[in-house]
Amino acid sequence: MPPDNDAGLVLKFKRVSPDPDWPLPAYGSAKASGLDLKAAVTEPVRLAPGAIALIPTGWAVAVPDGYEGQVRPRSGLALRQGLTVVNTPGTIDADYRGEIGLAMINLGPKEVVVSRGDRLAQLVVGKVERPVVLAVEELEETARGAGGFGSTGVG
Repeated sequence: MPPDNDAGLVLKFKRVSPDPDWPLPAYGSAKASGLDLKAAVTEPVRLAPGAIALIPTGWAVAVPDGYEGQVRPRSGLALRQGLTVVNTPGTIDADYRGEIGLAMINLGPKEVVVSRGDRLAQLVVGKVERPVVLAVEELEETARGAGGFGSTGVG
């Protein structure tokens, strides 16, 4: 029986890793927003500065209709080592059933070694709105208009 939660949402995971003891993604604290995703590599992966690697997690997930899975970097790894998710946030659509892969990039100055079981990213589930898409001749005017990329000032 699935555990109770406020959202009434159930997230189903399928083990892809051949290791029958590979742990289910889990929250790192009582009020964490994201489930920790671990590296399911069979041997260490060395990432030189600037290198990108696709790291398996050992799990596939069924995100419920009307939601998306957002793969986000872990802040400590990003700050201390420069290791982050290159396409952050990565999106897991409700109809994707393949293994969750982490596209990791080393933005730091030193080589980073990813080992089996390292917590690399987190999975946050969010509601998705799918609006009707319309082509129009004009958009409503605003004070900002088409100004972008710093047009509202610095700081």
